[in-house]
Amino acid sequence: MATTTGTPPSPPATGPSVPTAPRRRWWRRPWIAPLAFVTVVFIAFSLPPYLTGDPATSRIPQPEGFPAHYPLLVAHVLFASVAMLTCFFQVWPWFRGRYPVVHRYTGRVYVFAGVLPAGLTGLVIGAGTPFGPVQAASNVMLALLWLGFTAAGYRMARQRRFVEHRRWMLRSFALTFSIITNRIWGVIVFLVLSPQLDTTFQGNETMLSWTVASLGGWLGWTVPLLISQWWLDRGDAAKRRARLRSRPS
Repeated sequence: MATTTGTPPSPPATGPSVPTAPRRRWWRRPWIAPLAFVTVVFIAFSLPPYLTGDPATSRIPQPEGFPAHYPLLVAHVLFASVAMLTCFFQVWPWFRGRYPVVHRYTGRVYVFAGVLPAGLTGLVIGAGTPFGPVQAASNVMLALLWLGFTAAGYRMARQRRFVEHRRWMLRSFALTFSIITNRIWGVIVFLVLSPQLDTTFQGNETMLSWTVASLGGWLGWTVPLLISQWWLDRGDAAKRRARLRSRPS
């Protein structure tokens, strides 16, 4: 029987181990409770009018010559609600760490019963928006990026490249919840521009509503996306500084 020679492996160190940072409790994430509250309130406010089957209750005017708009809008709202609810659990660190198997299954629900059908229906009704071409361009771009980011995140998870998976899913998360910031920006833009109805817009209420919808639409998703990218870049910079400090001088 052949033997090998050389220095035997050193025994494991017996000194005190380096303490690891304790995992934060779920209630110590200060953004979790506000996000849960906003998610539930927004869905409770937005969803009921589209459960009646009556186009008159829609909060979005039905464009002429597009009879499929309302059923597609109802489908979009339903699937987007699924996306918002499942996305909340996907980005909750405590839930993700405590229930990894559930995290994987809810992730599939988020992709295939949330973002995919909501993005495709949003792409169609967004292109046919009654608020003009600028808003239509925003809607189409948002839907394409939402679908693309989510598909990239799912692909990274399937390849077990979890660092890239989380990065893409953070971008997807920003676009999923941009519908809320869209409403906030819409109110702000309306308050700023409505006093200019008789001057800048020459009394044209349609032009005012188109401008408000367009600015609110673009700001609603570009600002959260830029913030999410800043957050990712900030984390990358912190990791680079940590690596530099850990190098021997």
